[in-house]
Amino acid sequence: MLRFMPVGDSMTIGSAGEHTWRYRLWQHLRDTYDGPFALVGPRETLYDKATDAPTSYEYADPAFPRAHLAGWGEGWGHMAPLIADAVRECRADVLLVSLGLIDLGFYTNAEQTAANVRAFVAAAREANARLRMVVLPVIPNIRAEADPPFATQVSLFNELLAKTVADLDEPRSPLLLASPPPTYDIHTDTYDGTHPNTHGEHKIAATFADAMHQAWGFGHPYAAATS
Repeated sequence: MLRFMPVGDSMTIGSAGEHTWRYRLWQHLRDTYDGPFALVGPRETLYDKATDAPTSYEYADPAFPRAHLAGWGEGWGHMAPLIADAVRECRADVLLVSLGLIDLGFYTNAEQTAANVRAFVAAAREANARLRMVVLPVIPNIRAEADPPFATQVSLFNELLAKTVADLDEPRSPLLLASPPPTYDIHTDTYDGTHPNTHGEHKIAATFADAMHQAWGFGHPYAAATS
């Protein structure tokens, strides 16, 4: 049994009424991965905008393994102290990580955020020395269009993230940097300039799926329409 743990911020937890990219990836793996697998994690809920809390189970389609480690407003700095226990308790084999936007927007600069990436990876490997990790660079959101200093921090962090992944990659615990979705457009792939709509969900799922297929032979290339 191969256990995948999605780790992320508001783009990963999703909000009430959504499918989430987690669901799209699960569908893809269900149809293409030749072996037993599960989505795992210590949390299951969506974010409820009405109550401003992660208390909703109102998935557009609840009939899938909803487990994850994601939180609205949470970033690398929040997840680093949690990841070892989550990996250990859920026996995760592969982490699918999409973090960084909230860090840069509210908590830490690019260099500090990159330091938190290193702390996260070290803690995760303490729990599982053979853990695989796929990391998605930060996708610039609508704020980056109107705030040049923020856009600069996003660009710098993605450069530092690439260097960090290269530094920390090792054969027994591969660390893989996924390519940003090549056709992702915040004006057509999100509903508010940040959070993915249906098109965006497919494109984020595709970048994780294609990275794992190309690097490790998991499943097949993502077949759903992503253009």
